[in-house]
Amino acid sequence: MADFQSFQAAAKDLLGPRGYTSDPDIVDPWLTDWRGRFTGAALGLASPSSTEEVAKFVSLCGAHGVTIVPQGGNSGMSGGATPDQTGESVVLSLRRMNSIRKLDTAAHQITCDAGVVLQTLQETAEEHGLRFPLTLGGKGSATIGGLISTNAGGTQVLRHGTMRAQVVGIEAVLADGEVFSSLVPLKKDNRGFDLKQLLIGSEGTLGIVTAATLRLLPQIGERRVAWVGLPSISAARKLLMHCEAMAGDALEGFEVLSAHSLDAVLAHLPDARSPLQGQHAWHALVELVANTSGTHVFDDLIERVFSTAMEQDLLEDAVISGSEAQAEAFWQLRDSIAPAERAIGPAMQHDISVPVDRMAEFVETASPQVESRFSGTRAIGFGHLGDGNIHFHVLAPAGATRGEWEASQGKEISAYVHDLVTAFGGSISAEHGIGQMKRDELGRLGDPVALGLMRKIKQALDPHGILNPGKLVPLAPEASTP
Repeated sequence: MADFQSFQAAAKDLLGPRGYTSDPDIVDPWLTDWRGRFTGAALGLASPSSTEEVAKFVSLCGAHGVTIVPQGGNSGMSGGATPDQTGESVVLSLRRMNSIRKLDTAAHQITCDAGVVLQTLQETAEEHGLRFPLTLGGKGSATIGGLISTNAGGTQVLRHGTMRAQVVGIEAVLADGEVFSSLVPLKKDNRGFDLKQLLIGSEGTLGIVTAATLRLLPQIGERRVAWVGLPSISAARKLLMHCEAMAGDALEGFEVLSAHSLDAVLAHLPDARSPLQGQHAWHALVELVANTSGTHVFDDLIERVFSTAMEQDLLEDAVISGSEAQAEAFWQLRDSIAPAERAIGPAMQHDISVPVDRMAEFVETASPQVESRFSGTRAIGFGHLGDGNIHFHVLAPAGATRGEWEASQGKEISAYVHDLVTAFGGSISAEHGIGQMKRDELGRLGDPVALGLMRKIKQALDPHGILNPGKLVPLAPEASTP
């Protein structure tokens, strides 16, 4: 049995008063996930200031049999950074590790600590005439380590890929306290397994990311954001194909949302206005960009894309941003969907993906099936149509009690939605990770061979199970049987 008292004393000696605390007033705010779905307990909160301290602390935890729950900005969507209720884990925060170690403008690369906040990284790159091509609504709190650990997506995946595509080097502390260092990027490196790819998306179950080298791109010269009214999500799919064909690499993002989502945002945000005058069943947010060498023909491209779309009846109405402020206002409407829906009441959120060419079909068939099967619910979809990732949310019936409904009918709804997604050849987690929320569903629906490999890798790299227990990796069938 772990000697927690001696562990607490050793942790305080190792990290100092700023680096380790068991004060409930400080620890408790970090024990509930962003959505408020999971609340746990912890021995304390560790906040090391360097990779060396992380390594020593992990070794200390291993020696005392104390499990570790790594946490970035605590903005995850699947409960992956929340401890269980035993109170026998320690939360490991890397927020004090927030330094930019190196920025190479010639190589278009930046090396930073895992605790650097995404927005800070973006602003640092911009100061040097560069940009980091990944963004999301939680950019003000999400950390680089958390984004890597969950292989985060966002609104620019259509053109630039997920976080995995942005990472060219990584540093991580393993379960035995050893430091895996591969921060120097090489265009070609054929020395066996690409171990950094194994750590990306592993949700802190195989190692704790402490730093990374990321790729940067030149700043864009100009951008235009169009808000488009559409009769259906199938029409949005046709418009997407049109934009891809005509705009090519200039197409930076393509988001969709239903009228219900827009109405929720307008009710939630003070002084917000609909970009269009009329009523439309669906809306698309289309972002086109030009690099500094192509701005002289950019306006002509915008005109061709949307005038031909109008001529071909691919849209009902559209407005194109006339300023950067207007472009940001359009994006604020999109980024406010999640908090606006949260204010309405309980909902089951599903971060799902299916093949891109079947996403419209999925939404149009799954929504009425869910609403028919579960009386009083409302199924809506919004998100990244261009990469086949829709956030498919099922709103609770009127009068449902938050917490109780999710734990009862909500679970049945999620299982039903996940079955539909699997039948379409899709994934129950497109960009938010598995965490604890979807671990059992992954075990139920995942490929047995793939699940077996995940368990073997976890056992090999973390044989004592001290890293983020109960997350991501489903229990083996025999282990989950009472």
